Amino acid sequence: MLVVAAAIVADGRVLAAKRNHPPERAGRWEFPGGRVRPGEAPTEALARECREELGVLVHVGRRLGESVALQIGSEASQLWLYECAADDDAYALDHAELRWVTAAELDDLDWLPADRGLLPALARRLVPYPSATPRRESRVE
Repeated sequence: MLVVAAAIVADGRVLAAKRNHPPERAGRWEFPGGRVRPGEAPTEALARECREELGVLVHVGRRLGESVALQIGSEASQLWLYECAADDDAYALDHAELRWVTAAELDDLDWLPADRGLLPALARRLVPYPSATPRRESRVE
């Protein structure tokens, strides 16, 4: 099985999502995304998952880094991370919280193990961005 994740990048920061379920993963951080359905392209799956989880249209760009091994139940899977840009503010429709983080803040979050494996490739992409206007925080609904 293939699982895809979105590194939604803006102003030198990336959007992180805090899980609210299932209980064994609640409170830990991840990148939005999910499973690729049979017959679905990975980029299509990622756009669909971001609409469902965040209520936002994303433009899926290039893959970042190598795949990370992921275990879902008894099934071995691969997790792929894609750089994305969002057309609008994201909403925590399926998460407890959303947070924009810089490369320096990545290690401060309690990431799910597979998502933590994506951080080195992402940190290389997140460079300091000289923006005087911080991006609005995404809203929880």
